[in-house]
Amino acid sequence: MTEKEITTDEDWDLIITPRKKWWDLQLRDVWHYRDLIVLFVRRDFVSRFKQTILGPVWFLLQPLLTSLVFTVIFGNIAQLPTDGLPQMLFYMSGTILWNYFSTCLTSTSTTFTANAHLFGKVYFPRLVMPISIVISNLVTFFIQFVFFLAYLAFFALRGSAVRITSWAFALPLLLVLMAGLGLGFGIIISALTTKYRDLQYLVGFGVGLWMYATPVIYPVSSIPEKWQWVANVNPVTPIIETFRVGFLGAGDASWARLAYSFGFMLVVMFIGVVIFNRVEKTFIDTV
Repeated sequence: MTEKEITTDEDWDLIITPRKKWWDLQLRDVWHYRDLIVLFVRRDFVSRFKQTILGPVWFLLQPLLTSLVFTVIFGNIAQLPTDGLPQMLFYMSGTILWNYFSTCLTSTSTTFTANAHLFGKVYFPRLVMPISIVISNLVTFFIQFVFFLAYLAFFALRGSAVRITSWAFALPLLLVLMAGLGLGFGIIISALTTKYRDLQYLVGFGVGLWMYATPVIYPVSSIPEKWQWVANVNPVTPIIETFRVGFLGAGDASWARLAYSFGFMLVVMFIGVVIFNRVEKTFIDTV
């Protein structure tokens, strides 16, 4: 071997080495693969509605039909209060935000099992996959959010008691909280399902129950005061309540409750990433 053929570590852009410490998250590697994240986002967005008749129109039909069903069942039949807001607007505001969270959670919860064929063939930071799912779902949210704003303008022009407040500027923070919670819980479940497959059957059921424990179809003010603390323990509750205060002018919002959701998100994210990185070393042998 000649001197020119000898290579050193300095000749490579990336050196793949095993993690020696549990807190070695190697987030820098994820940043190096940001182009791959963009590629996965585009793939997810395009493939989701490929060979469908209505295509992206499903983005609009989903919150509209869900809000309509909620209006009939919970608004007209069950007579649940909506803080004086138009029922369709009230339910749609909770639906689009909850859909983003639940889709992030359920989609990332199958990261290992759904992509085992890809993970076993080529190396890239495994966190790239769930992160791309969260971002692609964010595109869906913004489409539905624009539709919600158009619906809001329609009701405002008709004289409905709705108003946009300064809390609307907290929307980027609310999205970060929803994305972080969905990603954190999702990758925890994804790591556990590599060994316990039956957990994946409980995800959809659990998320459905969680929705009814969240003020999506009812306001927190409708809960007896002595039990409101139970609703506020839910880290998603302050997010949805703040969104309604910001864009509809009704509800209860506070920075203290958002700080609780933020702290909860950081803990869940940290635990999720640590477990995820530990499982990715051996998951291919168990999936």
